Amino acid sequence: MHEYSVVQSLLESCEEHARANEAKKVTKVVVKIGVLSGVEPDLLQTAFDTFKEQTVCHDAQFIINHQKIVIECFDCNTQSTLEKHEFCCPKCESVNIKVIDGEDMFLMSLEME
Repeated sequence: MHEYSVVQSLLESCEEHARANEAKKVTKVVVKIGVLSGVEPDLLQTAFDTFKEQTVCHDAQFIINHQKIVIECFDCNTQSTLEKHEFCCPKCESVNIKVIDGEDMFLMSLEME
């Protein structure tokens, strides 16, 4: 379960941003998790709730936005969001594609006081 190490890194980043902005606490943390990121959202939520105590995020609301897979087709130059894990272009059915979103986890925003 690497979600624990992900949360530790996330909390450190929140601490750094709070210090840089002279904030006393973080009230909201918003992350985007791609379906191909390898991060399990429920485990991440549990890890965040467990480790946020004694940090600037102790009362923070944790919002997870799920990012579907977005591809770009090299044959028809179309960007598409995949509803299924079928890695082909929904428009022309080509497999000559590149994944452009849905593989990563990002800290999208923080609300601080």
